[in-house]
Amino acid sequence: MHEPIPTLADNMMNEMGDTDLTSTTHSSADTAGSDLSVLHEAAKLIGHSATPEIAITSTLRLMSQMLGLNRGRVLLPSAANSDLHIRYSYGLTGAERQKGRYKYGEGITGKVMKTGKLAVVQNIDDDTGYLFRAIERTTLPDNMVAYIAVPIMDGDTPTGVLAAHRLRMRPRPLDADLVILRILATFIAQIIKINNLIDERTSYLQEENRELKDALQNKYANHGILGESPAIHDALNQIARVANTPVTVLITGESGTGKERFSQALHLNSARKDSPFLAINCAAIPEQLLESELFGHERGAFTGATSAKQGKIELANGGTLFLDEIGDLNLELQSKLLRVLEGQIIQRVGGVRDIPVDVRIITATHKNLQEAVNRGTFRLDLFYRLNVFPIHLPPLRKRAGDVQLLARHFLMSANRDYSRYTVFGHGVMERLESYNWPGNIRQLENVIKRSVLTALNGAISIQDIEMILLQESAINNPLEAMQASSSSSVSRAPDLEAPTASAQGRPYSWVREDESRAIEEALERTRGNKTRAAAILNMTPRQFRYRMEKLGVEHTACKLTLGSKV
Repeated sequence: MHEPIPTLADNMMNEMGDTDLTSTTHSSADTAGSDLSVLHEAAKLIGHSATPEIAITSTLRLMSQMLGLNRGRVLLPSAANSDLHIRYSYGLTGAERQKGRYKYGEGITGKVMKTGKLAVVQNIDDDTGYLFRAIERTTLPDNMVAYIAVPIMDGDTPTGVLAAHRLRMRPRPLDADLVILRILATFIAQIIKINNLIDERTSYLQEENRELKDALQNKYANHGILGESPAIHDALNQIARVANTPVTVLITGESGTGKERFSQALHLNSARKDSPFLAINCAAIPEQLLESELFGHERGAFTGATSAKQGKIELANGGTLFLDEIGDLNLELQSKLLRVLEGQIIQRVGGVRDIPVDVRIITATHKNLQEAVNRGTFRLDLFYRLNVFPIHLPPLRKRAGDVQLLARHFLMSANRDYSRYTVFGHGVMERLESYNWPGNIRQLENVIKRSVLTALNGAISIQDIEMILLQESAINNPLEAMQASSSSSVSRAPDLEAPTASAQGRPYSWVREDESRAIEEALERTRGNKTRAAAILNMTPRQFRYRMEKLGVEHTACKLTLGSKV
């Protein structure tokens, strides 16, 4: 604090005699007591003031009332240019504040800002560098008036100036004023820095909220589909073109791109919007149950059928039925679905009566149905019937700009669901944009939810995201290795020949004995974690558990799980 004081004028410290700086009537104890009181009160202002205006103005008031440093002012660069202007003051009129403007290097104040060194003018009447710009001499006391200007520093960079007048001939030592002004300048620098950070974050959040509000308005107009990219607009335009036609729509796209959401949008834009919309995942229901789920059954059709039951097709009468993962439907059900599409009639399992229905069927798949037709696992006539109007949904990596929009939406939802107030840290959005997102929107949503739960201090950092993405890559990358090492992987299931019926009933399609090894390998790689093992084999957890049960590998999974804890 007591470092040598640099000067800017010839009449600075080297001209001051000892009789100007101290007095035998003013003890050092009195000076220290008043200084500590000012610092104590100023420190409290930093933490308790609602605005920087209150904190800094109150600090300047303390300088005047307790230390005799009058007409204190804080000068900051203006937003329009680099000129200094009086931003905060105590004891100055509005007109005086308006006149207090200086270019860098101009006058005593401008030189302090330019050099980052404090300046002391012992007598403003004798120093040609003092401009009398803000305050006219006639308004000041007739006594000899000194002027002190201290730089407000951010590290090594001057960001403003703290200045004040004082009577030169007074009992308080000048060097004590210089020390406390340096300390108060540091306090003010912190107040300004904190306020700038708050303004920056507030501005950022306001901009995010505006963008999100606009996007959400479009979302509700598009029945829940959020996105501004040309690729997503093209898909929505295709939906609008066919919504009010009876044409059959096939929605294609990678897993997690929102195929069911688009089918709902198609339904809600059609004349059937007031009738039921039902969805069923053909890959998630065991094959022996799927026919009953779709077509219903009559009483006594099989063991346990104690009453007749309507299937999803009947329940969707007048409305829309969405069949996801249509590529997983076996050949027998494919032929029955073809009959529904061509004749709008069904027969329940165990029934002989034709039941007329009026249902629009929308299908979706992430597989290549043309290849399935070539392999003989998908009927050509059904393919042509479904593929009347195909709509392809773009993967997230091809939806320019939508990652940020979706990430903010998922962050807002996660904060609401988990009662958090988390924000994205610096650079996180850019990292999210640069990621490939093999799991598309579903994966992005999961990553954001996990990052909200794991973030510290209310901010999601790049390190948080990198850790989660690293874990995600451990799930996605082994798929190719597993496919290469095991030809029985379910990801190759469409290559298998279609099963044939037997006397004991329909076999379980695409569940083969040699799949056991692939399932065991996946469990070994994930230390018994079924969800991750299912992801490695490109299955849903339900499909994975079903195959484990059918192939009798439940005991193996238990051993692996126990072994991982030892």
